[in-house]
Formats: sequence, C-alpha cells, structure tokens
Amino acid sequence: MSSAALKTDLYQLTMAAGYFHRDLADTVATCEMFVRRLPKQRRYLVANGIEAALDAIVGLRFDEEQIDYLRELPALRDAMDDAFVQYLRDYRFSGEVWAVDEGTVMFGGAPFMRVTAPIIEAQIIETFILSTINHGTMIASKAARVVRAASGRAVLEFGTRRTHPDEAVGSARAAYLVGAAGTSNVEAGHRYSIPVLGTASHMWTMAHDSEEQAFDNYVKTFPNASILLIDTYDTVRGAHRAADIAKDKLEGVRLDSGDLLELSKAVRGVLDAEGCPAAKIVASGDLNEYKIAELLAGGAPIDVFGVGTELVCSKDAPSLGGVYKVVQYERAGRVVPIMKLAEGKATYPGPHQIYRGGDGDLLTLADEDPPADMVPLLKQRIADGERTTSAVSLADCRYHAMAELDALDDELHRFEPLAQYASPIDISPGVVALCDRVKEARA
Repeated sequence: MSSAALKTDLYQLTMAAGYFHRDLADTVATCEMFVRRLPKQRRYLVANGIEAALDAIVGLRFDEEQIDYLRELPALRDAMDDAFVQYLRDYRFSGEVWAVDEGTVMFGGAPFMRVTAPIIEAQIIETFILSTINHGTMIASKAARVVRAASGRAVLEFGTRRTHPDEAVGSARAAYLVGAAGTSNVEAGHRYSIPVLGTASHMWTMAHDSEEQAFDNYVKTFPNASILLIDTYDTVRGAHRAADIAKDKLEGVRLDSGDLLELSKAVRGVLDAEGCPAAKIVASGDLNEYKIAELLAGGAPIDVFGVGTELVCSKDAPSLGGVYKVVQYERAGRVVPIMKLAEGKATYPGPHQIYRGGDGDLLTLADEDPPADMVPLLKQRIADGERTTSAVSLADCRYHAMAELDALDDELHRFEPLAQYASPIDISPGVVALCDRVKEARA
C-alpha cells in the first residue's frame, strides 16, 4: 500500500529523520491508540477501521516517486541524505501490534490498539492509524444508534452524496457492520458484498409529462423491483396512483418529505384499501436516531428508514478525539515506562491490556495476571511485521458487533447526552502502582 506512506502528517517524517540521525533508531517504543473520553452525545463507541489499519501497517512502503518528493520538501531536505533515503527504500514494519476485534464496543480510556516497534516504525504509522480508526469508529458508532432506534425495521445507508467518494464506501461498510440492511452505494456493494438498494429520484418523475407516466414506465422497466417515490407532487394522490398502476407488483413506496408521521399513516391506509397490503413504506429525508424514535413512538407504519447525511457526517458528534501515545520505551537494555502528566491529558504508563467480564471492563498492565472470569480484548494481530491472523471478513465483524451491541445495558442505549461522562472501566492495582512510581520519579 505505497500510497499510504504519504497519507501522514509531516512531523511524523521529521521525527523519523531525527531519530535516525541522532542515533535513536534502535529505541523500541510501545504506543497505544485510545479515546480519552467519549463525546457527550455518546455512551459507547463501536471499534471500526481496525482491519484497514492493520493492512496499512504491514503494507506500507515508500516508492521512488514519493522519496523524490520528500527530498525536495524544505522541512526534510537537510535530513534526506543517502543513508536515510536508503532507510526509507528498505522500510518494512517489523514490530508487533495488538488490537481489539472490529465491532467491539469500547469506552473512554481503553486501548483500541497497542504497537511495539523500533521507534521510527511506531512513529510513521501514527497518523494513518488515527485517521482510519477515528473516522471509522465515529461513523459506526452513529450508525449503531440509528439502527437501534429503528427497533428491528430495516435501515438503509443513503449518505454517499453527503461525504467524500472514498469515505462514502467506508461509511456504507461501517453502517452494515452495526446492522444496517444495505446501502445505496454500488461500490460498497461490489467491494464488500453489502446489499445494494435504491429506486429513482424526483428527477425521474419530473422528466415525464405526468406522474402516472413516470410510474408506468418504471414498473414496466422494473416489474419485480417497483418501489415508487410518491411525494414529488401530492403524496396521498401519488400513493393512489402507485397502487393503481403497479397493483400487486408494487413492492413499496418512498416518502422523502413532509410530515412523515401523518403521511405514512395516510399512505398505509391508501395502500391497504387499494389491495397492496404487502407494499412497504420507505421513509427518508434528514432522518436520525431521534427522529426515527419519535416517528415510531407516534405509531408511524414505516417499514424501512433511509438515513444519509446525519449518518455519514455523524452530525451531532462529527469528530472523535482518539489519540496515539507512547507508554514505554526500551533503549540500551533499559525499559522506561512513560506517562503524560498534562492536565486533562494525562496517560497511564506501561503497555496495557483491557479485560471484559460480567461486572464490566478492567484496564491492567499487559504482564499482570489475567483476572478470573474476564476475557482479554486486545489480541496479537501482527508479529515480526507479519499478520498473525488472517483478515477478518465483514460478515464475521458484523456478527461480533451485533452480539456486542445486544449485550449492552439498556442504559447505554439511551439517546440523551450524558451530563458528565464517567468511563465504566476499572483500573487495576498494578496500573495505579506504576502511575505512582512514575509520578514520584518525575517529581
């Protein structure tokens, strides 16, 4: 994956060059990626982007064109001597990576990923890990709430036109990971075998001389997949026309505007009276988990929800502050645990493991004895620069995510923002003791 080499911040490369030229390249660093605290609008996160990050780590290379470009950057020019250039040509990740399963429910302070590698290698991959996991987790976490709000009704991801084309494919995957029934994005369907669904837009109807003609032409073209958009002009009248023209071939109708609660009730009545009781009602139009929950609480007979902008932009929490921090380094046979003490941004020193059991989660040092009746969430994924396990299929990740979400306490599925977030993770005595030792040493 040579293109990933420059999908980074410049300072990763200036630091890499600095380590190389100041005889620090033999230092082994352990770094962890985690989210300090959740956004106020979130009570949990769903880990996503893990598999993509692992693939990028083992596949990262610098090609000659990229190296030539770096030679000319003013900030790097003085450091791009023959020795460092050769280092970049030969670059291969040689360390180890531990990570949680994609689809795992996560809380503030728990590591998603732990990297141990020569310090240059650990440094260069930071930005790509953060951008991949932060964005993927942000979208998956929002989509999980939307799916939960639908209470078993199908949710379709409709957000391609509201985000970057590359991110649209990943967003469709994220939504499917947490239970969406399908996507409108054709590339996502092709790449990940996600069900692809869609009908026609208002342009189709308006391109005809009448709504009747538009419906008739669509049904003749797609006799076995007729979901008609009925709100271009008059929604209730459109429902009558759809039922009259498609008859028993009418798979469903879509509402994209107006009072969806009242219109869905009126349209359901029309479809049932016109002999189309099996026809489904699909609703779209700036929906989110709050609106979906409100519609269903009001008795809206909606069978399928199409959600676009709010999902792919995670509009109420549009960024995730995941960080990647060094927790230990080893140099000349000396192991030094590292702890950041900055107010509001303190970190725990030493490599960690996160365990989950009946009473919740527990953060321990990686070499502490495992607690009884708890399972470790971080698993070794890369050793000596090679994947230790095969890439996990989206189907398996989806199964894991759904099981994780179903196991959550109902309180964590509530949509109201928390007044103050407190991580439900307990901290082991070993972590507390190491914190005290490092603080005392820094005093």
